[in-house]
Amino acid sequence: MDEEVNSVELKDKSGHENNGFVADHDEKEETPSRKNSLIEESSYAVKMNEYDQTLPLKPYAGMPKEVLLQFSNQMCYKVTREILFWLIIVATLAIIAATISIIALSPKCLDWWQSSPIYQVYPKSFRDSDGDGSGDLKGVQEKIGHFVYLGVKAVWVAPFFKSTLKDYRYAVDDFRQVDPSFGTMVDFENLLSAVHDKGIKLIIDLIPNHTSNKHDWFLLSRNRTNKYADYYIWKKCTDVEDGPVKPPNNWVGLYGNSSWEYDSVRKQCYFHQFRKEQPDLNLHNPDVQSEILDIITFWLEKGVDGFTIDAAKFLLEAEHLRDEPQVNKSQQADSVTSYSELYHDYTTTQIGMHDILRDLRNAMNKFSREPGRYRFMGTESNDQDMVAKTMMYYGNSLVQEADFPLNFYLHDLQSQNISGKSINNIVDLWMKSMPKGKWPHWMVGSSRNSRIASRVGKDYINVLNMLLLTLPGTPTTYYGEELGMVDNPSLNENSYPSGEYDPSEYPEKTPMQWDTSSNAGFNDGNKTWLPVNQDYNELNVEVQKEKADSTLNLYRDLVKLRQDELPLHRGWLCYAYSDDNIFAYVREIDGLNKVFMVVLNFGATASVNIGREIPDFPTEAKIRLSTISANNGKTVSTASIPTERGEGIIVEYKTNNPLHNRDTFKDNCFISEKACYSSAFNLLYKNC
Repeated sequence: MDEEVNSVELKDKSGHENNGFVADHDEKEETPSRKNSLIEESSYAVKMNEYDQTLPLKPYAGMPKEVLLQFSNQMCYKVTREILFWLIIVATLAIIAATISIIALSPKCLDWWQSSPIYQVYPKSFRDSDGDGSGDLKGVQEKIGHFVYLGVKAVWVAPFFKSTLKDYRYAVDDFRQVDPSFGTMVDFENLLSAVHDKGIKLIIDLIPNHTSNKHDWFLLSRNRTNKYADYYIWKKCTDVEDGPVKPPNNWVGLYGNSSWEYDSVRKQCYFHQFRKEQPDLNLHNPDVQSEILDIITFWLEKGVDGFTIDAAKFLLEAEHLRDEPQVNKSQQADSVTSYSELYHDYTTTQIGMHDILRDLRNAMNKFSREPGRYRFMGTESNDQDMVAKTMMYYGNSLVQEADFPLNFYLHDLQSQNISGKSINNIVDLWMKSMPKGKWPHWMVGSSRNSRIASRVGKDYINVLNMLLLTLPGTPTTYYGEELGMVDNPSLNENSYPSGEYDPSEYPEKTPMQWDTSSNAGFNDGNKTWLPVNQDYNELNVEVQKEKADSTLNLYRDLVKLRQDELPLHRGWLCYAYSDDNIFAYVREIDGLNKVFMVVLNFGATASVNIGREIPDFPTEAKIRLSTISANNGKTVSTASIPTERGEGIIVEYKTNNPLHNRDTFKDNCFISEKACYSSAFNLLYKNC
């Protein structure tokens, strides 16, 4: 019987077939094979009914659904099926719950403007592609490989708008056009596409405070044409027509003398915070605000990734036009000609200024909804000792403004004031003033300041680069700082007295030094807009690439270390020690026992006993990276960590007792984007 059942021969033992259920057929139309098929099907149905209660059938391959359905109702299979069904449901719910938990517990990912240094390009001096002596946008595109070599993912290009030759392109004739000296709009679009292809973001400047006096808006405004009549700040400044000019008040421009300039066409004075060729826009006028928003939209639609808002604190002026108070009250009022001789209570940081910046931020947010395409906003406003005013640009927990204001405090470093303590104080000023949870920013140079290597000395360029790239936050590197470029000593205030530029700003704008060829590889022509620095044969990209211990390769190694190590790019900062020579701090992250201590020498050769400063500190640590490459990989005693003048070292050690958890260090530890590391799951979470 078993043999018959397993072979599924559904006939009785006597071999008789039951044809009782075979339908009537036309014998002539049916073939023998068709008859046999019908007989087998009928026999199959009858015999199944006959044996389904008596035969112990087993599943077999290829069985028809009728047989399968009979097995599916048997208890052993039904229970198994139920168990598998509920296991799948439970597993699915567990995966969903785990996914939700991971998302809920995960810290915010660092955005592109946080995870990489920003490299600032001054395009007129970066690379000249056509040999006319002046750098251009095609030249920047030719050197994208340099950004890739450094490992930077964000490039900030200084103004290239169509401009009057005043104040280095900050006197804009048309915000929607590229100045012909830099190329065409197609050149800009090609540059933007090329950097995006390399995974690099592009930041440009926005100058909403003023235009040039050749801008169409100004030309229409001076003629009182329709709505443009109030696009600028115009005031009566003569008692009678063609009479002597008397400014409406004592306001003084940044470059000295009255900030009011008489216009013979309109017969009124217009206000300018900077040069007379740069009239201030009237941002109390909603139409002007709409124009600025339209300009932002124009460039965002092109695909730019962010803006730096220049001269932010100057956007609004008091409408009452009262005289600003004098610093020296005994000084004769008519002798006040310098900007520093007044308190600028009515021409900077006026009520409503932050509302304008928030509107700019909201305009950018409309383009930030696409994943990975967040639009960055920085603000440029140097408030000197009034750091609280600078911090207002961060916005607050309810209203977003700048991602960070530019930090100019390291610009004050000079050879006479650099020390471990002074650096510690500058860092501490920013970190303690910054609103909780905000992201810091650091920079030591710019196109408006003498190069850092010239201000403090070449000995400190490497240690300063190490400072920038190991502090929490985003560092900005002005072109050439990765090489240690210095001011050109042959340039001074008497150089090129054409009136087109401020000669005092020439030395830090000399052409980028690429190689040892003519003009340092800046171009292949016979001239450069400024002379190349005479040290270019030894100090250039080509030479430094070949030297493992060069400033360039140290910068590159620091960028890579910052990107690879969690504590360095999003961990805690804790001050460990400072004196006249040394500034030392720790970078650590919760849940990870790997810790980095950065020891920076800004004075003379010295040693520091970290073991005495921090109880239970490991007795030895390994030098992960030093500005003196011969020290890399060495093990040092923490009771006496030696450093040479201008040396910086990053030592790595392990501990389960981080500094930020100790009461004695709680006032000296800071975190922006808090995260905790789980070694079990190799991921970050935020509730720790």
